[in-house]
Amino acid sequence: MQKSQSRLVELDFFRGLVLLIIVVDHIGGSILSRVTLHAYALCDAAEVFVFLGGFATATAWAALAERRNEVIARNRFFKRSLEIYRAFLVTAGLMLLVSAVLMACGIEAPNLATTDIDDLRDAPFEALGEILLFRRQPYLASVLPMYALFALMVPAVLPLARSKPWWLLAGSVALWATAPHIAAYLPTAEDTQWYFNPFAWQLMFVLGMIARCQPVYQRISAHRAGWIVSALASGVVLAAAYYKLFIQHTPFDSSIKQNLEWMRVLNFLAIAWLTANLIRLGWARKLALRLPWVGLIGRKGLLCFVSGAVISLVVDSLLYQTTDGLLNIPLGLVADAIALGALLLVAKASEPLSRFFTLRLRMSS
Repeated sequence: MQKSQSRLVELDFFRGLVLLIIVVDHIGGSILSRVTLHAYALCDAAEVFVFLGGFATATAWAALAERRNEVIARNRFFKRSLEIYRAFLVTAGLMLLVSAVLMACGIEAPNLATTDIDDLRDAPFEALGEILLFRRQPYLASVLPMYALFALMVPAVLPLARSKPWWLLAGSVALWATAPHIAAYLPTAEDTQWYFNPFAWQLMFVLGMIARCQPVYQRISAHRAGWIVSALASGVVLAAAYYKLFIQHTPFDSSIKQNLEWMRVLNFLAIAWLTANLIRLGWARKLALRLPWVGLIGRKGLLCFVSGAVISLVVDSLLYQTTDGLLNIPLGLVADAIALGALLLVAKASEPLSRFFTLRLRMSS
C-alpha cells in the first residue's frame, strides 16, 4: 500500500510540473521557457502530458475496479469523456472571449484567436457548430478533443493493456505509422487543422497505460544487462540535446509535432527511462515531498489546464504588447512569476471552494 501512495505522489508531482511548463512554454517572451524540455530535446511537455494521462488513467481504472467493479470503471470514463468535452467548450469560449477583450483594449499579439473571432462574427451559427463538432479548435483548446477521444477508448483498450500488452502495442504502433495518411479524415473547418493528430498521439497515451499495467521497466532494469538500456537512453538524450542546441537553428515543421514523428517518440522514451531511474532511486519522491504545491497543481489537472490556457494567453499578449515582441529578460521573468503564481493560486483556491460547495450540497439534501 505504501508503494502505491509513493507512485501517486510522484505522479501528481510530474503532472503539476508539466502543467507549469506548459504555461511558460506558451509565453513567447518567457525566460524560463528557454530552459524547459523543448529547449534541449526534440520533444516537449506535450509528450509527457499525454503519457502521464495514460498512466493516470490506468491508475484510476485499477483503483475503481478494485473498490467497485469494472462496469463502474467503464461508466466513469464515459463520463470523463463528457467532462473533457465540456472543458474543451469552456476553454474554446474563454480563448475567444479573452482574445476579444484584449483586442477591444487595443492589444495586438500573434496568438490571439483573431481568425476564429472574425469567422464567428461573419457566420456565428456555423462557427459555433464547428466548435461543437471539433471542426474548429481555438488556440490552446486543441489538446482537449483528442483527450476526449482517448477517454472514450479507455474501456476497450485498458483491458488489453492488462492482458495482451504486445497486441495492443502492435496495433497502436501500426495506427501511429499510418496516422499522417488518415489525418485527412478528421473533421475540420476550412483553413483549420487538428494541431494534435489523435491517430498519432494515441501512441503516447497507450504507452502510458502499458507502463502502468505492465512491469516492463522493473524487468529490464533488474536484468544484468539493464545498464545497457540506461547507457543507450543517455546517449539518445545527449545526442538530441547536442542537435537541438548546436545544429538545429530553425523551428521544425509543425507537422512533426502534429503527427508525433519518430524522433520525438525516441527522445521521449529515452528521457522517460532515465526519469524512471530517478523514481526508483527515490529522488523524485523526495523532490515531490519538498515541493507539495507542484503536486497540488497536478491533482487539479483539468482545472489547471483550462486556467493555464487563459493565463498563458493573457500574459503572453500583454508581454508582447509591452516589449513589441522583443526579448526582455526582466519583464520576461516578471511574466513567468505572474503566470506561475496565478496557476498556483487557482489550484489553492479550488480546494476550499470545492469543500464549500460540497458542504452546501450535503446541507441542502
